Amino acid sequence: MRPTGRLHLGHLVGALGNWVPLQDTYDCFYFVADWHALTSDFADTGQLTTYTYENVADWIGAGLDPEKSTFFIQSLVPEHAELYLLLSMVVPVPWLERVPTYKEQQENLKDKDLSSIGFLGYPLLQTADVAIYDGRLVPVGEDQVAHLELARESVRRFNKFFGDVLVEPQPLLTSFGRLPGLDGDKKMSKSLGNTIHLSDTPDEVLKKVRQMYTDPKRIRADIPGTVEGNPVFVYHDAFNPDVAEVEDLKARYRAGKVGDVEVKTKLATALNAHLAPIRERRAAALARPGYLKDVLFEGSARARVIAAGTMARVRDAMKITYR
Repeated sequence: MRPTGRLHLGHLVGALGNWVPLQDTYDCFYFVADWHALTSDFADTGQLTTYTYENVADWIGAGLDPEKSTFFIQSLVPEHAELYLLLSMVVPVPWLERVPTYKEQQENLKDKDLSSIGFLGYPLLQTADVAIYDGRLVPVGEDQVAHLELARESVRRFNKFFGDVLVEPQPLLTSFGRLPGLDGDKKMSKSLGNTIHLSDTPDEVLKKVRQMYTDPKRIRADIPGTVEGNPVFVYHDAFNPDVAEVEDLKARYRAGKVGDVEVKTKLATALNAHLAPIRERRAAALARPGYLKDVLFEGSARARVIAAGTMARVRDAMKITYR
């Protein structure tokens, strides 16, 4: 994850919720992608290290365990940059320009200067991030398989020139949900300010839920409302385990027999119940002096041993090993 802000419910549903069970089955590597953060946020790096530690506290809060997996910081393993550079010698520029998210990001982040080589090359840096650990599986949703294809093509092209050196990664298909923003936007995004953070207090959650977008045509509680696509009910389905309560609220909402206040109050209660153990684990991690730093520095050292081995193999294959 890029340390560009506080993590929110969208991260929990879209990534963290899928990462947690993987650590019991696979040898997992979870890293803070601080170099990737620079591809779009190079103009303001003042909060980068703060967000790094806060984000990792959120990981632990969500259930990731540094005793089961390797947590590390990208820039503390400089071999990522070396492999990225060597891959860039053989991968054509048009391959990078056709990556689906390249133009999407340019469209979505018009307020930022994305004309840098770093931004163009970020998918190739992602390839290095995976290949340097002989990453065999990358957890992605169905809509991200095309994005991973650049990594697969790049590894194949590199191996074509230098032999069977790098492992071609395969997609590990997982269910990646997407939450709408509190304002009804199709995506929860920190840049839009429509988020509920994992670190929000119960009062902050209640306040944000009260301001949530609902059915704009429903100006009174006795007017039948629309449930489908209504952000409040999308959140109920995602976070309220009381299915009977949710179905009752939906039926009364459609019939014009319940007000938004009751629907939102019960959603806030469900959200806070879901976030309570996350907040507790997060607070415990932050309360231990130096704990997060130790986790990340020790994990980065372990990661670097593996990365160094891969780079020795790469240099030998490219015949640029000097003795």
